Amino acid sequence: MSGFGYRIADGAARKVSVEEALGCDDAMVWVHLTTTAEHAQSWLSDKAALPDYIVDPLTAQETRPRCDALDNGAFVNLRGRSDEELDSSDMLASVRIWAVKGRVISVTRKHLLATDAVEREVTDGCVHDPGDLITAFAAAITEDLDPVVAELGDELDDCEQQLDAARVFTLRKNVTRVRVEAINYRRFLNPQRAALEKLAALPGDWLGPDDRAHLAAAADRAARMAEEVEAIRERASLMHEALTDLRAEQLDQRGLIISIAAMVFLPLTFITGLYGMNVEGLWLAKEPWAFDAIVALCVVIAAAVTGWFVARHWLR
Repeated sequence: MSGFGYRIADGAARKVSVEEALGCDDAMVWVHLTTTAEHAQSWLSDKAALPDYIVDPLTAQETRPRCDALDNGAFVNLRGRSDEELDSSDMLASVRIWAVKGRVISVTRKHLLATDAVEREVTDGCVHDPGDLITAFAAAITEDLDPVVAELGDELDDCEQQLDAARVFTLRKNVTRVRVEAINYRRFLNPQRAALEKLAALPGDWLGPDDRAHLAAAADRAARMAEEVEAIRERASLMHEALTDLRAEQLDQRGLIISIAAMVFLPLTFITGLYGMNVEGLWLAKEPWAFDAIVALCVVIAAAVTGWFVARHWLR
């Protein structure tokens, strides 16, 4: 288990060990843990002396963004990007936060990129209370996700501009990847918006008016990203259908060419098969120029059939 703590008093933040942070009575204390569920459960129960109904959501295996009022504080679960390897079906790591007046405990399993940004704000003296800290997490997560979602839209724009039958396979691969990522982000952005909105409306004096305004702004940004990934998902579906139609048209064109070639050679095959029989009575079988005549007849028939297809514009 790894982690750190911060003691914040009179606008100054000092980084301390986790144990030292628990034992102080400063105006604001932040304890952050990066650990597995088993280690976190024992530490939160034994060292931090938290009740089970707070330890359980902080260490839950499966999490989704939510906000619940607990005692005189709140439990908040948010999702953000991580620089560690994640499951392809779960592309965002979680941070579980329990906050009361004067104290915040956050728990992660994977290192969250937003944690570094929040820590910088703490050391710069921008965080004075739990509301500021949660607001910093919400703002850092949304700011980190915003360019990623925008990049998905740009990639889909590039695919739409390159729409061509010659690039069907490459484009389908790229569109499928963009669609899968958009669906994964959409799973968490909508509940994250709802969690931030609920947090901004929670009663309590540990959330100031400025905190609520910043949380509402973060919720609005999450809502905008959720709408954008929904639009990306729908556009990717339409793009996938267009690529499927292009592929079907490509197969139809190839099938048409094969059919035309078969129609050209069908009468020729009949003639050559007929004269390939080893029987008496075949027309011109005794003439020395018969081979040349049959070859010329085949050429004329092939040219006539091909000319008919050209006149009917079947070769376009």
